[in-house]
Amino acid sequence: QVHVVESGGGLVQAGGSLRLSCAASGHIFSIARTEWYRQAPGKERELVASATRRGVTNYADSVKGRFTISRDDSSNAAFLEMSSLKSEDTAVYYCALVRVATDVGVKDYWGQGTQVTVSS
Repeated sequence: QVHVVESGGGLVQAGGSLRLSCAASGHIFSIARTEWYRQAPGKERELVASATRRGVTNYADSVKGRFTISRDDSSNAAFLEMSSLKSEDTAVYYCALVRVATDVGVKDYWGQGTQVTVSS
């Protein structure tokens, strides 16, 4: 069983920065892709950023140039560096691990989310 836990959320003023972390525990052999999603109240969950094992990254247009995704495969961790935060970045942020290979197979895993609130 793989457990995914996000941390680093909180309250920040507009223009500020936050660093979200995603920690995965379990007998993990590899993680094909790491994704960060967010869901604001009353809105659908949206993909914010993704990073593959080979280092290919993608970002939603709304966060390009402000957010940076990274992975530390040695510790099965991932990060989302967020800067120049805006009120519209307020949401619950989720880490998703896609195609996680373990000793029992390949599966996707999600964390419970961490709240980011940007005050204007």
